[in-house]
Amino acid sequence: MAACEKVLAGAGLRTALHANGTNVEGKWDGVFAAIKRCHEVVHTVGAPRIVTTIQVGTRTDRQQTMDQKLQSVLGKLATA
Repeated sequence: MAACEKVLAGAGLRTALHANGTNVEGKWDGVFAAIKRCHEVVHTVGAPRIVTTIQVGTRTDRQQTMDQKLQSVLGKLATA
């Protein structure tokens, strides 16, 4: 994971590491190129097999960052 985190940081993508993985925010081509690079790098450090589970979300009605989504939930918790 550490090797992949370095790849994502080097790709200039916004990330949020958590207990079950990493959230990645960026343009479609950049995100998928970085995921491919993660696989290449992790294989070179000795992992013979890698499984990546990807959940993709896109919007067409407006832009919304990871931080904005988090702040929305926290705001609702504060008023509940």
